[in-house]
Amino acid sequence: MPSCVLAYSGGLDTSVILGWLQDEGYDVHAVYVDLGQPCEDRQAILQKAKDCGAVSARIVDGREEMCRDFAFPVLQWQAKYESIYLLGTSIARPLISKLCLQVAKEVGADAYAHGATGKGNDQCRFQLAAEALDPTVKVIAPWRIKKFRDAFPGRTELIAYCNEKNIPVKASTAKPYSSDENCLHISYEAGELEDLNVNGVELVDFGMTVSPQEAPDKPETVTIKVEKGVPTHVNGEKCTALEVVTKLNEIGGRNGVGRIDMVENRFVGMKSRGVYEAPGMTILYDALLNVEQLTLDRDLIHLRDQLKPIVAEDVYNGFWYNAKLDALLAFIDNAMQKCTGEVTLQLYKGNIIVASRSSEFSLYDEGIATMEGGGSYNQDDAEGFLRIQGLPSRVQGRVTPRAY
Repeated sequence: MPSCVLAYSGGLDTSVILGWLQDEGYDVHAVYVDLGQPCEDRQAILQKAKDCGAVSARIVDGREEMCRDFAFPVLQWQAKYESIYLLGTSIARPLISKLCLQVAKEVGADAYAHGATGKGNDQCRFQLAAEALDPTVKVIAPWRIKKFRDAFPGRTELIAYCNEKNIPVKASTAKPYSSDENCLHISYEAGELEDLNVNGVELVDFGMTVSPQEAPDKPETVTIKVEKGVPTHVNGEKCTALEVVTKLNEIGGRNGVGRIDMVENRFVGMKSRGVYEAPGMTILYDALLNVEQLTLDRDLIHLRDQLKPIVAEDVYNGFWYNAKLDALLAFIDNAMQKCTGEVTLQLYKGNIIVASRSSEFSLYDEGIATMEGGGSYNQDDAEGFLRIQGLPSRVQGRVTPRAY
């Protein structure tokens, strides 16, 4: 009998897919990749996979690796998809594929299955990552198989199948939006969120953050230390990557930090609406930015900023294991070698306010920057600087005068 590894979340789609793959004659090895999902009962999910007939079910811990080797390099780029989205789901998918393929190799599985739909981005991220790691891999994506879609044309039929098979799922026809979570963020989409007239942040039952309106009436201060572009300390305590994210999720979450509602352009071409919360990563983006402002050379940071939309698109679209991204990650690692310092932030009702920042490698020179008299900057030098800078404009102005 053929066998496959299923990236199993225990949610509605993968619960149905587990049963359907068995109906199609597969032995299914369920793999729950633990990425710090804040609202999920891991042991209950594992037991459900076993109860539903998986020949094996396991939890694989990818939390530290995701924060350290995936999220933090993207953070160093200040990469945000379409200027807003912090890529929490996008970052997780290539790691899930990697860990599932490792299990497939161990158990001798013939294929790798996932529950991503044929309309979304995740199918790209899962498959592009899997094929880059194992060019011979067989990927089973039931939502791209007509037989599966005919059996399950909508969420109502999926829920009915689970009820028929006595498979417990938290989704219901009464609350049909879906969510995806890890320790970086939670995303919410589909169902009632497809109606743009619905207020997303009022509809969603957020799992990581309180609303800014319900946050404390007093600012909370947090100090973050960065070493070579990597966050290493929170409030003076040395932390692993996962600990940094976890602590800041708690601090940011109780202060209403990190909620967004956006309409984005999916890789497959359509626009979609998503609501996201990412309290810890939102704080880290601000903290690292303030250390960068002190320590990175102007031309270097401007080059980084020109390239960061490319990084965001590649991560969003699923090209993590790609020669271009390999080179870009090597670039940012080099660029961050002097990005060391400490920043203190005040969090208040969803806002992040900079209280102080410092660095032993600071390029800020108060003696040069001061607007007071004296200092080491000779303003006479600006005369020649501006004459040289203005030369092309003066020549052009004589040849093709502008009306004014």
